Amino acid sequence: MNLIRLLGRFRFKKIRNRLFAAMIVLFLPSIMLLGYISYNITNKTLTERNEQTNRDHLRTSSEVADLLFHNINQLHYSIVVNDEIREDLRHSGNDPEVRPDSQNVRTSTRLQRLVSGSFGDTRYVKSICIFDLRFQTACFGRSDDAGPYETPDKAQKIMAADWYRDVYENKGKVVYYRSDIFGEADDVFSTVKLFRDAGDASGQPIGILVVNVSKSIFGKIFSGNRELGSYMVIDSTPGETTAVFSTAEAVQLKDGTIGETLDHIRGQGYQVSPFYNQMTNWTFVHLVKTKELLKESQNIRWATTAIAAGFALVALIYSYMISGSITKPLLQLRKMMLDWTKGARNFPTAFAQDEVGVIGETFKRIACENDELTEKLIRSELKEREAELKALQTQIKPHFLYNTLDSIYWMAMLQNNRDVAQMAVSLSESFKLSLNKGKEMIPVYKELQHIEHYLKIQNIRFKNRFRYIEEVDESIRGLEILKLLLQPLVENAIYHGLESKIGEGTIRLTGERDGQYVIFRVEDDGVGMTDLVRTKQGYGLGNVKERLKLYYGEDSTLDVWSRPGEGTRITLRFNPYPNPK
Repeated sequence: MNLIRLLGRFRFKKIRNRLFAAMIVLFLPSIMLLGYISYNITNKTLTERNEQTNRDHLRTSSEVADLLFHNINQLHYSIVVNDEIREDLRHSGNDPEVRPDSQNVRTSTRLQRLVSGSFGDTRYVKSICIFDLRFQTACFGRSDDAGPYETPDKAQKIMAADWYRDVYENKGKVVYYRSDIFGEADDVFSTVKLFRDAGDASGQPIGILVVNVSKSIFGKIFSGNRELGSYMVIDSTPGETTAVFSTAEAVQLKDGTIGETLDHIRGQGYQVSPFYNQMTNWTFVHLVKTKELLKESQNIRWATTAIAAGFALVALIYSYMISGSITKPLLQLRKMMLDWTKGARNFPTAFAQDEVGVIGETFKRIACENDELTEKLIRSELKEREAELKALQTQIKPHFLYNTLDSIYWMAMLQNNRDVAQMAVSLSESFKLSLNKGKEMIPVYKELQHIEHYLKIQNIRFKNRFRYIEEVDESIRGLEILKLLLQPLVENAIYHGLESKIGEGTIRLTGERDGQYVIFRVEDDGVGMTDLVRTKQGYGLGNVKERLKLYYGEDSTLDVWSRPGEGTRITLRFNPYPNPK
């Protein structure tokens, strides 16, 4: 009873006083809560946008890294397939009477000549060294010694090194090592490859190839990203975590998994955005101090508080001044808003010429503009998807003119070099089929011709190691499909399945109808894969899968089956006559 009496004393007789008191009780706490929520939403939005932007930048940086590291890999392959260097290694490893000093000079000279005549980008290559089976060293770009391994027990020290075990475990793949294996330079990291005898069907090792790369290459990789923060490249191996490259001097790393390392960095007050690079098995990381990132939100916080306070003051003044005459137009406005949320668009013809009327007319205009913006957004999204499809289909561009290839062909024929002539013809035909006169669609039989030309080139490179079996139904050979759907799958089978396999390998391409769908399968009997998730995220399969979804719809599929030691099978299934979107 006492409480009721106390509340009764604060009961105002006038409506405007009641409205004023109610606004104080209800509106001010709401404004404070709105400011708090706005501040937290702003922080969350800034953080999420920063992470998304940085992930996009890191994805771009990873693609740039793949292009640059692809040049390094190609340099490895060009040295491995060089007949003169391979012959030197055979004699050096099998003939004890060969003098190491003369052999090293000859091999070093050939390395220099090979690098000087290379068409690839070698500006970041600091030095190249080759170890034979007796661990004799021949180098280009540095002295012919093994650095810290140049001791009486040289062979034992090299065989005990981590990089030596890794290169043998990877069976011929290029291994990216986090630092200089010779321990002579801090601004260099090493790439190591097992030198197999390409002329031997069994692919026996005849040496080890080391290409030292300047870490200034990361300046090129991250050169396009000028956003706030710094970058790191982290190599996380079991029991050890190392920064291959870093522009963040004060960051400390912790040994463990990459997840534990990133959590440790976040604990030092950083916002972290990681991106895994499949080619090097390194993690690209963008770092930004949380305090620096949220500086803008602090300004927004004060601005929000000031705006909220201003609105609160205006609302209190108007609530005191306006009485019952506002009730009717407010109810009318409320009904209009509720009807609009339910989809109704029959607005009142006009409001009274007062503040509520201005709000009503403004809402009507905003509602109409919102409908127009929604339609524009839908059209914009459709155009964006079309642009994505065209962008994905034009990622591979020709770099040579047909007349140059024709000149190469006739020069090879005059010199009676059939392999070079065949390679020039196959490459020319491959470019023509890829361009397809600017058309996005290509008959199945022409896509199969593209694959045959590509395999001719690869068999010339790898001494006819690959056997190709084609089993495609005649009923679908004339069918029009997106160009470059099947050739990247065959290329993926060679580089990830058969290239690392010892001896010959087989690729089988089958195609058939299944009702309204067409099914293509590309199978190989290569080394197989264990991590299918990373394989699907790679550039080749990722490109095919995204183009498939964009053009043939979400019911199209790309499935990957693989088992180590047994091979890999990739299956495409799609409706060749998708409904227009």
